[in-house]
Amino acid sequence: MAFHPIVDLDRGVIWGYEALVRGTQGQSAGQILSQVDEHLQYKFDQACRVKAIELAGRLFPRTEETRLSINFMPNAVYEPAACIRTSLESARRVGFDTRRIMFEFTENERMADTKHVARIIAEYKRLGFITAIDDFGAGHAGLNLLANFQTDLIKIDMEIIRGITDSTARQAIVAGILVMARALDITVIAEGIETDAELATLRDAGIGLFQGFLFARPAVESLPAVSLGA
Repeated sequence: MAFHPIVDLDRGVIWGYEALVRGTQGQSAGQILSQVDEHLQYKFDQACRVKAIELAGRLFPRTEETRLSINFMPNAVYEPAACIRTSLESARRVGFDTRRIMFEFTENERMADTKHVARIIAEYKRLGFITAIDDFGAGHAGLNLLANFQTDLIKIDMEIIRGITDSTARQAIVAGILVMARALDITVIAEGIETDAELATLRDAGIGLFQGFLFARPAVESLPAVSLGA
């Protein structure tokens, strides 16, 4: 696993780290995920969770609230309460507070059963986990999901962020997302930040949480040095 920081610029701290799968020979997440068919989804999803939690227990500061963000595959969760047991056991084993764990999901293909995902979100919230929709605004990760269930956070997709400084359309879309998020009591993270100009535009829009290469690149099995800027 590699770790990529999420920064809170309102407070000037690292809010958390997203765990990203990598191959043992340096393969990208896309290369690894392309090998995971439906028969392997459950075992792969569980193995990634355990690995991420174990590393967080070893690497993360124990005296801080730094969160661990884990991606999960909704179709790999056959029954929410049963499938979360391994994560709970792993957290207990390494002494990592489960309230510091965020589960984020995205769906590249339209979900056949949004009620199933709603049950997953409800169960994870009941257990004290943080929940998030990743890549919000890309593909099927959009308004239809938000209408059916509300996570604690949404992460605005980088394709909306790219070029936002010179695009009134992108600025208007982000402003609309923020209005919806405030009405639904959802926190917004802007991901894929690469330039100071993008950051300034999004700061002016009212966003405080960010993720992107501007702050750090993912580090494999370690926590990268993070630049919080001025």
